[in-house]
Amino acid sequence: MASNKLLMLSVVAIFLPAMAMATDYIVGDDSGWTINFDYQTWAKDKVFYVGDKLVFQYPKGYHNVFKREALTSGNDTVVLKTPGQKWYICGVDNHCSAYGQKLSITVLYQYGWAPAPAPLAPTPISSSPSLPTPTAPSWPPAPSLPTTPAPTPEPWAPTTLSVPETTVTDPWAPSPISSPPSLPTPTAPSWPPAPSPYPWI
Repeated sequence: MASNKLLMLSVVAIFLPAMAMATDYIVGDDSGWTINFDYQTWAKDKVFYVGDKLVFQYPKGYHNVFKREALTSGNDTVVLKTPGQKWYICGVDNHCSAYGQKLSITVLYQYGWAPAPAPLAPTPISSSPSLPTPTAPSWPPAPSLPTTPAPTPEPWAPTTLSVPETTVTDPWAPSPISSPPSLPTPTAPSWPPAPSPYPWI
């Protein structure tokens, strides 16, 4: 019982400081989120960790922040919840493309390594694990193509076609040979054995 409490205290002692050490970054510092500012230079000396926050400050209505959805309050905070590459842009006019109002950062775990995955629940040995059944994505129905009615014949065109009768032989029809010709039996060439890719064999 005492060892469980000691283990719990150890876990809290290790992870509590990591949670308390999360940093709030005001993007662009005193300049805020604006045009004609080099955000890559601003970010290059910083190390971002899971739990940190990016605060985008700008005059509401003049700029915005696009992550996956538009942020438009003028004082937007983005909590960095997962590691990996993150991109942020201004979606107003050409602020991103012409004026460089964009930010790309890499977010790391606090201690460098990804946490271990959660353990799986034990399953009885006699049963096989149940896997989810894959489902096809639900795509909207394809638009129907307009159909054009068959053209009506011109009044001067003949109503029926007359084709002279001829006898046609099918070049692909089997010939009336009673037995197929005998083919020579293929033999494998006598090549020298290939060297083994594994020299110890």
